[in-house]
Amino acid sequence: MQVISSKENEIVKNIRKLKEKKYRDLENCFIIEGIKLIKEAIEEEAKIKQIVVCEECINKGEFEKDLLYEIAKHDVIYVTEKVFNLLTDVKTPQGILAVVEKNNVNNEIDYSEDIIVVLDGVQDPGNLGTILRTADSANLKQIILSNDSADPYNPKVVRSTMGAIFRVNIIEVDNLKEKLEEVQQNNFKIMVTSLEAKKTIYEADFNKCAIVIGNEANGVSKEIQNMANEKVIIPMLGKTESLNASVAAGIMIYEYVRRKMG
Repeated sequence: MQVISSKENEIVKNIRKLKEKKYRDLENCFIIEGIKLIKEAIEEEAKIKQIVVCEECINKGEFEKDLLYEIAKHDVIYVTEKVFNLLTDVKTPQGILAVVEKNNVNNEIDYSEDIIVVLDGVQDPGNLGTILRTADSANLKQIILSNDSADPYNPKVVRSTMGAIFRVNIIEVDNLKEKLEEVQQNNFKIMVTSLEAKKTIYEADFNKCAIVIGNEANGVSKEIQNMANEKVIIPMLGKTESLNASVAAGIMIYEYVRRKMG
């Protein structure tokens, strides 16, 4: 077993570059890390280009035999702990990461779904990852993402998705207004949350609906609000005036789930 011990190794340098968005875009790849995400990637048949394993973790017997058997089917490289620490993005790494090709081949909207979640300038990686995870939990297969939102392949986003990154089609768009006009032409209404709305989410019709979740600080942009077919409010009984973007998305998505089950 050959073990890479130099940070100047070309493979190591190329993987390190993927910490930056411009290189993730250029290579159309991103990094996943940790045993659970690696297992998810294998189970979901993600396009794993390379798996990196810390030699010391192998020697300590920290990986299950089943996992070692599965990763052996891929291109695996072994590195020293010192080199692995240059590649990892977490404080307490588990000693395994992988380079995965982005699942962004299909940029077309599936209009057979009941609802479509749309993110308008959601910039916090944790919020974005949580929304993807929530959408996946409701069996939603796609999310439309404006170009001023956080990078969905940011390591923090990827970790927050808990594997949903492999199951949800992320449709990144340059012009959100134009894309939502297309959505309307396909008989979907645009629903936005607004503090000025008279109708609550419990009175709204969620059938064939694109639910827009706005920026953490400013909410849904004026441009998108102006084209909305329906404006709704999430009722709050306390003094807080607004909710965290991922919490608001969760409430909206699970109001849809409640009706679907009923």
